[in-house]
Amino acid sequence: MTFESFTVLPAVDMQDGQVVQLVQGERGTERTYGDPVDAATDWVAAGAEALHLVDLDGAFEGARANASAVEDILDATDVSVQVGGGIRSAEDATALLDRGVDRVILGTAAIETPDIVGEIAAAYSDGVLVSLDAKDGEVVVEGWTEGTGMDPVAAAQRYADLGAAGILFTDVDVEGKQEGVRTDPVRDLVDSVDIPVIASGGVATVDDVRALKAAGAAGAVVGTALYEGNFTLADAQAAVED
Repeated sequence: MTFESFTVLPAVDMQDGQVVQLVQGERGTERTYGDPVDAATDWVAAGAEALHLVDLDGAFEGARANASAVEDILDATDVSVQVGGGIRSAEDATALLDRGVDRVILGTAAIETPDIVGEIAAAYSDGVLVSLDAKDGEVVVEGWTEGTGMDPVAAAQRYADLGAAGILFTDVDVEGKQEGVRTDPVRDLVDSVDIPVIASGGVATVDDVRALKAAGAAGAVVGTALYEGNFTLADAQAAVED
């Protein structure tokens, strides 16, 4: 999938083998929603065209702890899948892409070793999303625990030049709070690059999904609002149909 139309991606965030949703990325705030494979197959049955998988243990610890669940989801579903969390090398990334993942999401690795983006993109031109997670206007890494001093717009332009196929932008300040999205940071990123921007963080209502589309995002990752039943996946998809 190359995000030719706005895409709603249900989030399957994994911690200790369970689907969880965190508030502002902080451990200890999680709400648990069961088995990752069950969640993924349920979203596909509900009409998901793409899934957003994150190994939160990998994001925090630097090693992919939920790799077997990702494998099982790939076996059990036939939709576009993007995977992040704990991918720290080009070898890790290409192994996932070879396995059938459509896009790998690089956060910490892209910040620490920017050239990794071009290295992976040389083999998979549409295979790399760079995750720019912003807290108080600053890109953060290591599971959102460490600041980088980087401005999201400048960072997005840099990674677009290096070959990223898209930017995954998470507004950490509103992530998991279900208080609504902020469209200005999304619009700033969209205006700064010619590659797709996928927005994440803060979606509480169908109107939030509409607002992200209006801001120019190519898609939205939705987690807590779907799991808590604020609206259905079908509702969200219908709201942004062209």
